[in-house]
Amino acid sequence: MSANIVEILLVEDNPNDVELTLHAFRSANLANRIHVVRDGAEALEFLFCTGAYSDREMANGPKVILLDLKLPKVDGLEVLRRIKADPRTKAIPVTVVTSSSDEKDIVESYDLGVNSYIIKPVDFDQFTEAMRQLGLYWLLLNQPPVA
Repeated sequence: MSANIVEILLVEDNPNDVELTLHAFRSANLANRIHVVRDGAEALEFLFCTGAYSDREMANGPKVILLDLKLPKVDGLEVLRRIKADPRTKAIPVTVVTSSSDEKDIVESYDLGVNSYIIKPVDFDQFTEAMRQLGLYWLLLNQPPVA
């Protein structure tokens, strides 16, 4: 695998949730395949190869995006809207992983084309297991279309 290939893009501003997710991925031997961005603006720069990521190639995009909704700079719903509106990124599976159980957020996420919506478990072990299973599912079980 090329060192430039990112399989999971984690868009998360909470450092505790980032660390728990990375711990879960390490336990499943997936940690070397993840890139973390801390806000919605950075996520868009990464995905569309602009700003700090202008030297990146779109072909090395993630296989899956784990997206929080409550983000600084650009919120998660706007990030999702832009991902699904662009033909270069619309086929990338997006899983919202958020603390929001607000029905409006769930409905809007699905209206925008989210592939899955998960409310973060508050229990450490449940959170870790949920993230491990997510990584394994999207990287090993899911069959994406050929680009």
